[in-house]
Amino acid sequence: MTSKLPAATAAQIFDASAPKRPTNVSVNADLLRQARELNINLSQALEERLIERILTERQRRWLDENKVAIEDYNRRVELEGVFGDDLRQF
Repeated sequence: MTSKLPAATAAQIFDASAPKRPTNVSVNADLLRQARELNINLSQALEERLIERILTERQRRWLDENKVAIEDYNRRVELEGVFGDDLRQF
């Protein structure tokens, strides 16, 4: 299974050359059995999902941190339109 993320995106959020570290995780026994039966690489699957979760959380935090500015911008666009509206010919 390959990651759905473009390589550049992955490279921007973590150092792919960083060494691997062993860790202990607890996994539902049935999920673990099925993953093994299907030859799913657990380390790779975990890393791929962590990338997705990290990106999602960073996006959520960015939107939360910039909520006021986004709301102000949207209000201004509602009132005044966007820059260049009067110049468009389409």
